[in-house]
Amino acid sequence: MRLFLLLPLVTFCSLGQIPQLPHTLVPDWPQLPKGFIFGEVSGVDVDRQDNVWVFHRGSHPVIQFDKNGRMLQAWKDLGVKSSHGLRIDPGGNVWLVDVAGHSLLKFSPSGRLLMVIASAGAAAGDNDSKYAYNRPTSLAFHPNGHFYVSDGYVNARVVRYTPEGEYVQHWGKKGAADGEFDLAHDITIDRRGRIYVADRSNHRVQIFDENGKFLGKWTHLGQPWGLYYVAKEDAIYLCDGWKNRVLKVNLDGQILGELGSFGKSPGKFDFAHHLSVDSEGSLYVAEIKNWRVQKFARKSR
Repeated sequence: MRLFLLLPLVTFCSLGQIPQLPHTLVPDWPQLPKGFIFGEVSGVDVDRQDNVWVFHRGSHPVIQFDKNGRMLQAWKDLGVKSSHGLRIDPGGNVWLVDVAGHSLLKFSPSGRLLMVIASAGAAAGDNDSKYAYNRPTSLAFHPNGHFYVSDGYVNARVVRYTPEGEYVQHWGKKGAADGEFDLAHDITIDRRGRIYVADRSNHRVQIFDENGKFLGKWTHLGQPWGLYYVAKEDAIYLCDGWKNRVLKVNLDGQILGELGSFGKSPGKFDFAHHLSVDSEGSLYVAEIKNWRVQKFARKSR
């Protein structure tokens, strides 16, 4: 069994020696129709057809694009107070996390509302609430069908549900000890069922089994904001909001490559918040302060 420990920094991961990821910016991606602009872009994910779904803080908060950047559909009047995480489940359904509305929403790909987890009146829950949150952030889907919600800015925990939305368990509280969180900002799950939580303000990623047993932590990756596991590569891509870069790490936490730095021009990042990877290996990075999502295509070998 692989043990997850606080890893020492290996030589190739020292500053200036990290290899660059083999990706290049795709200019002018996407092509928004006349009259459409993004607000702060908080979430992005891809579906099995490599269509790209974007969640942002503006009108039409959910927009779907094809991989070439052509808009396919846009949803408005969703009742979302403030966008945060977006995930596409294995069935193609679209899940939205409303951070200010303390709610989780599940939609069909055509925009039909299928499930809501929230208090009446969108009131905040406490750290022990089963069906309410306090500024939740994201979610991820386990190979067994269960889903896990990171909750979040005020609460400090992970909440587990069955595929039908029935509460199973939760773990975590505010703090810096193992198994505690100070802003559980994103979550991803590998093909073996291990759960990785971006413990943002503690500057670490924590790893758990499916029942919440602590397995280890990585503390050398800057300030993890977004996490995305890619099964094809058996690796995790990470938004480091502290240094405005994207990192790729293996499942031992070793840095395999990096991309980006702070800036306002194309190819740079300002509050790189969330990310996704399509079947071709292209990266999509959502930014809060630059009001955009950028595509970086993998260079052909």
